[in-house]
Amino acid sequence: MPANPGDAIAITEIFALLPHRYPFLLVDRVTAFVPGESITAIKNVTINEPFFQGHFPGAPVMPGMLILEALAQAGGVLVSKSLEGPLGDRIFMFTGVERAKFRRPVVPGDQLTLRCFDLKRRMTLCRMRAEASVEGVLVAEAELSAAVVDKKAAGLG
Repeated sequence: MPANPGDAIAITEIFALLPHRYPFLLVDRVTAFVPGESITAIKNVTINEPFFQGHFPGAPVMPGMLILEALAQAGGVLVSKSLEGPLGDRIFMFTGVERAKFRRPVVPGDQLTLRCFDLKRRMTLCRMRAEASVEGVLVAEAELSAAVVDKKAAGLG
């Protein structure tokens, strides 16, 4: 059952909105959603994440690019839920990142809060601000851009 504006979005609906699956699905839950405006999502960071085996042994740190990917996935849910209808044969593709800043490391045991807001859409192109925080402390921020494209035209189906 689809969530109402402002409601949480469970993992089962996230599966319907994003093509990602383990180990690359980086959004565990959506806690708040306003169509066309903003989303707040959660990524629980555990020592079981496959990237911690090599980044870095003895001092595990979540790679910054994966924090950006988690933000992009949260943005993908925001855009998908804000469209007039289902994506169907289209897919949300991350197209750019600007002004990315990483403020502090994210480590196992952290709960990453992902916020995307100020969504601007022009036809199939999207831009938004994105912030990741742990316990209210900003750990990363960026401006993200993406496009909704036909899967076959993108060579994906």
